[in-house]
Amino acid sequence: MNKVLSKFSDLRQKDEKALITYIVAGYPDMETSQLIIENLIEHGADIIEVGIPFSDPMADGPIIQKAFARALEKNVTPSDCLKMINSIKAKYKHVPILVMAYSNIIFSTKGTKFIKAAASCGVDGFIVPDLTFEEADNYLQMANNLNLATVFLTAPNTDPKRLAKIASVSTGFVYMVSVYGITGSRNKFEKYTFDSIRRTARTTAKMDKPLAVGFGISSPEDGAKMIEAGADGIIIGSSLIKTIMEFSEDKKQMLESLGSFIEQMKKVCKIPE
Repeated sequence: MNKVLSKFSDLRQKDEKALITYIVAGYPDMETSQLIIENLIEHGADIIEVGIPFSDPMADGPIIQKAFARALEKNVTPSDCLKMINSIKAKYKHVPILVMAYSNIIFSTKGTKFIKAAASCGVDGFIVPDLTFEEADNYLQMANNLNLATVFLTAPNTDPKRLAKIASVSTGFVYMVSVYGITGSRNKFEKYTFDSIRRTARTTAKMDKPLAVGFGISSPEDGAKMIEAGADGIIIGSSLIKTIMEFSEDKKQMLESLGSFIEQMKKVCKIPE
């Protein structure tokens, strides 16, 4: 069992859902992004997603795109990101860390080199938003050989047969995009989101695969509704980046605000006795 799946299993035994947080490596700078991730862990984040800056992030909304651009302006490289993860894992071995990167980054150095380097730095798995399972045979074999979790995305309108295939190749969790479109905070979710979570959860439960829901979750109320509909975990990204942007000139206030928000979000992940 890889570390991501093991984390879901541990949480299930405690009647908890997973709180998964996404941070852009190198934003606002490498040192601060490491402090932010460690702060999230200290306040209750169960799994960390580290986004590697990329020039054409087609699945990401304006907030994450802006963070990517700022990091790239500072010449943040994939190698820098892996070094940061290695440093974090030296302190928090028990916390799974996933790299979220576009396929150009994963396979720009013939795949094997980057994936092996990531594994040696403590990375526990990958999310590659622009990689479909039809194109992923070599990647899946490589990840399996290194006991790395693979996470594939599914949409609200993914048909049952395709959903079953996505679940079968996802060895960490199935990442359900809550809405049509790109990432970003939202004021409300439509009924189709919750209907889709219920439908998707029935399939993933049969296959004994965790289901995590992301895109647009920005409040404890949002998270609670996703969990009530059947999610095994919730993914928070743009809301965190937005807070970092708002308090970019006051690092202490930034960390306090992020910590408080994570504590609130983790509370909704604990099932009342």
